[in-house]
Formats: sequence, structure tokens, C-alpha cells
Amino acid sequence: MEKFVRNDIRNVAIIAHVDHGKTTLVDALLKQSHVFRENEKVEERVMDSNDIEKERGITILSKNTAVNYNGVKINIVDTPGHADFGGEVERVLKMVDSVLLVVDAYEGAMPQTKFVTKKALELNLKPIVVINKIDRPDGRPEEVLDEVFDLFVELGANDDQLDFPVVYCSAKEGFAKKELDDEKDNMEDLFDVIIKNVKSPEGYLDEPLQMLVTTVDYNEYVGKIGIGKIERGEIKKNQQAALIRKNGETENVKISSLYVYNGLAREETETAKLGDIVAIAGIPDINIGETVADSSNPEALPFVEIDEPTLSMYFMVNNSPFAGQDGKYVTSRHLRDRLMKELETDVSLRVEDTDSADSFKVSGRGELHLSVLIENMRREGYEFQVSKPMVIFKEENGKKMEPMEILTIDVPEEFMGVVMEKLGPRKAEMINMTSAVNGYTRLEFKVPARGLIGFRNEFMTDTKGNGIMNHVFEEYAQYKGEIPERTRGSLVVFEPGESITYGLFNAQERGKLFIGPGIPVYEGMIAGECSRANDIDVNVCKKKHLSNTRSSGADESLKLVPVVKMSLEQSLEFINSDELVEITPNNIRMRKKILDSDLRRKAANRKNR
Repeated sequence: MEKFVRNDIRNVAIIAHVDHGKTTLVDALLKQSHVFRENEKVEERVMDSNDIEKERGITILSKNTAVNYNGVKINIVDTPGHADFGGEVERVLKMVDSVLLVVDAYEGAMPQTKFVTKKALELNLKPIVVINKIDRPDGRPEEVLDEVFDLFVELGANDDQLDFPVVYCSAKEGFAKKELDDEKDNMEDLFDVIIKNVKSPEGYLDEPLQMLVTTVDYNEYVGKIGIGKIERGEIKKNQQAALIRKNGETENVKISSLYVYNGLAREETETAKLGDIVAIAGIPDINIGETVADSSNPEALPFVEIDEPTLSMYFMVNNSPFAGQDGKYVTSRHLRDRLMKELETDVSLRVEDTDSADSFKVSGRGELHLSVLIENMRREGYEFQVSKPMVIFKEENGKKMEPMEILTIDVPEEFMGVVMEKLGPRKAEMINMTSAVNGYTRLEFKVPARGLIGFRNEFMTDTKGNGIMNHVFEEYAQYKGEIPERTRGSLVVFEPGESITYGLFNAQERGKLFIGPGIPVYEGMIAGECSRANDIDVNVCKKKHLSNTRSSGADESLKLVPVVKMSLEQSLEFINSDELVEITPNNIRMRKKILDSDLRRKAANRKNR
């Protein structure tokens, strides 16, 4: 039977390191393909849809969009650049026939670029290299192109993949060109390269339907929506189909609504065929990795195995003295339902029940993966507490194995010594060192994932905020031995009340404070970091006793050192195994697991016996 070729469609994914401008590039393509009306107000980075994505400038969830150029529909899938969202990346690449690899003309190929590019090359996709931000005065596009070529060789690209097309562009200014010397003021060269170099989808149109669900969305009107590419045959609205589960079971379903993408909108359509990226509604419990097939002849498609989680932490019902003060959802049932809902759309996540009904073990791909989930839940009105992240060990042939990361650090030369000194006890092994540009040196290490928990805070302090670090999961390797935990203790609140300048002034001599005056506190809450290795109880609510000689303005002359405001990630990195982070819609607090100081001391004595 002859294959059918869809010349009117191209399916392409955009991959890039965080902040290399891929979402801005999609904006430029959308604007120049006249998706928006002339007078329509368009947001910056219109593809980043949720608040966290906009604030952090990162893409977490893959998104679909489509532009039309000279009668050809280009489906563009924006992918996450962070390795923590690798589960998203792998599935998305199954939907496309090529990738646009966007690389910053100054920064060059970065670790996360490496991770996604490796996945694309393994799937035998031929990349198009887009060197972005060429309008930067410090750009070095020719050197960056050489770096990309070297990266492809290192990742084992074949001859065809090494013969990649290159486009130079400035997404911000809205132009693209095939040669650096060309004068261009639009994106046409990039459109042309995509149409010429991305393979048209091909397959069998008159054979039974096959579509792999690669993403799941949710809409309150139609329920769950399955998104994927039609690999074979065609699909119609209201048709009866078969849904093949991952375990091989088949059930009959009806496709009540069918959508295709146009610009950023999903448009309803009566029919779609091979090569189209579609969204289907009407199947209430459709899941990622399942196949929608012909009801009379159901055949499953293979699903990409997703990388296993490497980190886990416990999510627990909040039981602090301030529990229930500002959360809308506070019970274990609320917590469990929300975590189970997250499982439907996040394939890299695992949720397990524990001995306690109030605690759940949640495993993910890394600290960022889990902290984004925590932040989303906090904003939705959930109140709960979480434990210190722990790496997940495996056993192979009787040996203990642990996850290893490749850590890339760019630092000014004067900080190299201190960074290497700190990484030594964390069992990091240097694998590469190159002098990067503008006085920064690039160091590459292979380091156990355990060794990176809590490292970012120290690193930013040691490099006075000038260092850049990125890490990406490499493999499971043999256990590297003990790694020391945090070297400093906590300043622990001794009595409940409200923090007062006088009490804080006395406490700040013992270490760094995390809270200022006028903050409600409870016994066992962490008020700061101790300058020594052990915990110290401090009374931040202590008032100065009145005496005959005391003047009324004496308290005003006490000078407090500026407090260290701890973000969610910093708090997760800071806590020790006997501490928790309490998360509510309005507050992030750190606390001891055992709040009462006497009980805490007894527990510590029992442990040391």
C-alpha cells in the first residue's frame, strides 16, 4: 500500500536551555504569520501560560500552537528546557518530525540544551539550529555555531544530523537570516528553512486510526482532553473509537469533541487526519501513553519510557500551632485528592500512601519539579508541610546505587578555589574545565544528587551572587559514601508570641535571622541559622525589663542586621532531616518536627545512645 504524504503540514518542536528565548521566538512567528488581529493587544511571552512560568521565565508544561505560512500549517510545540521536566520533553518529541534548537549567541550550548538535544538525536530527528539574540553587542555567533557542532559530535549525531541548517535571528527584534551578513527585517528565512527541512508527515491514510496520547489537559466544561498526533488513518467528531490502556486492556469510547490548533486557540473541527496534532474530548479518564484506535481493529502504539523519579519528600497535613489560619484546603482528604489530580497530567510524578493517613510520599525528577508543584498548591489555597528532599536509592546486583548529576558552573576566577573546596566533601569529581568568556571559568563536575541538596545557597553566598550553576541528571552509579549534612544549626524559637526588636537584637549575635520584628512565632519555629553546628533556643519575644534609668527611646537605638528572606526553594534546601517547611497561601515557615524543646532534647539523647 502506498504511503500518503501531507505536504500541507510540518510538525516541529522548539528546544532550548532556560532563558535562551524560545518562547519569545514563538511570539515573533505568531505575530508575523498574522495570527493576531492588527489591533489585538498581545502579551509578552504569550506561550507561558501559568503564573509561575511568567514569574520565573521558564516553561514547565509543553504547549501547542500553529502558524500558517504560504498555505502550509506549521504545528509548533514549545518544550520545557529544564531537565526536571524531562518526562514532558520525551513525549513531545514523539509528536514531531524535527526540532528547532535555539541557542543564545552569547551563552552558547548549555547543559539543558544537551539533555533535550540528546533525546532528539536518539529519536533520529534532524535539528535546525537557530542562533538567537544576535543583536546582543557581546554575541559571538560563529564560535557558538562551532560549540553546537562539537556538542552534536559528542552526543553521537549521524552524518545527516551533523549537516544541519542554521538560521541567525533576533526573536526580540523580529528578524531571521540564513547568512550573518544579510539584511533582513522579518522572520521569512526561518519559515522557509522550516518548510524546506522539516519532513512532511507520511503514513497510511486508509488504514485503521492510531493516535498516541502524549499530553493531557483539563477543561472545566468538557473535562479531560487528550492531545497527540494522528499516526495513521483519520478521526471524526462523534465517532466511536477504542482506547487502549497501557496494560493492554481496551474499552469503547466516543469522541464528543475534536479540536485542531490555530495560533494559540483550539478550534473545533469535524474531521482530522494523519499528521494533524489534535485534542479530543469526551473520554473522562484518558491518560498519557494510551492509544486511541479504530474500534473494529484496535492496535496500540509504543510509548516512550519516562525517566524514573530521583528525589522524594513527604507531604503532610499542617499540624503547627498556626494551622488553618489562612488555608482553604487543610485536611488529608484535600491533600490526597490534589496530589492524585496532579498524577493525571504529570507522568514523572509518583504519589504513595504511608502508614499515617496524614502523610504522603511524593517522588519527582528533582527539587525544581517538586517545588513547582508545592508553589502551585500554595497558590490554590492549600496548607500543608513538607519534609527535607531525599534522593531515591536503587539496588543493582547487590550494590547500592544513587543518582548522579552533571553540574556545570560558571564563576569568576577569584571564586574557583572556594567552590572547589565546598564541592570536595560533597563527593564531586571534576570532569572538565574551560576558560569561558569575559573572565568567567566554566567547571564541570559529576556529583551525587545528594551532594547538591542545599548547595545552591552556599554557592550563591560564596560567589557573592556572581556564579551560575546548572545541573542535569546523568545516570545511577555506585553509592559514593557519606556526605555531611548542613554544617550549621538552627536558631529555634523558645516561646510563642510576637517577635520584638530587643529579643531579635540579642538573637542576632548567635547567627543570621530569617524574621524581622512584629512576626507571630510559635515554640519550635526556626527564626534563623546558628553560627555554630548545634541548634540554639532563642527568645525573640523577650522584652527589656523596665528600670529607673531606662529611657523610653532606648529600644529605638538597637540596630538589627537586615534579615535573610528565605524563598520556598531556599527553605527546602536549608532544612535538616529533623525539620519541616510549613506552607500556607500567605506564609512559608520552617519548624522543628518536634516543637517542644524538652521533648526534642529527649529524642536527641535517645538517638545518640
